[in-house]
Amino acid sequence: MDPLDRIDELIELIQDSRSVPMSRTNFMFDRTEMIERLEDLRAELPSELRKAAAVLDERDRIVDAGRREADRIVRESEAEHARLVSVNEITVSAEHEGSRIIAEARSEAQRLREEVDDYVDTALANFEQFLTRALASIERGRDKMHALREIGTFQGEDAERPLPF
Repeated sequence: MDPLDRIDELIELIQDSRSVPMSRTNFMFDRTEMIERLEDLRAELPSELRKAAAVLDERDRIVDAGRREADRIVRESEAEHARLVSVNEITVSAEHEGSRIIAEARSEAQRLREEVDDYVDTALANFEQFLTRALASIERGRDKMHALREIGTFQGEDAERPLPF
């Protein structure tokens, strides 16, 4: 299950929990169940982080492949240019053709770099959005847990302490 679905499930569990008598904002839920669900969520997050690392690795691989291809095209263009220039009868046309090939190769290399940058930017933006939502949900859950702890919803060492209502 997707970590965002797990977070939504936790929010729904909290929303569906019974209210503490005479309180509109405080609620009760099964502590063991909540801890189990949070542990499940924690276990899933590393897989999402691994997916993000895989996206970054893929980006690096694509960028490297694009650079190698661009360098190969430039080398071939320069070699072709040098070959054409060496022929006396077509020296002028060879220089023009070689320049055109080099310009075309550089243009193609630039286009490939831009495509790779767009792909990587989109992938990173999607991952950033996912992490932002996940962190916001986690922060809300922690805030709620802290608030509950402050009002005495969790029973601990001070179990005999009267409730605040």
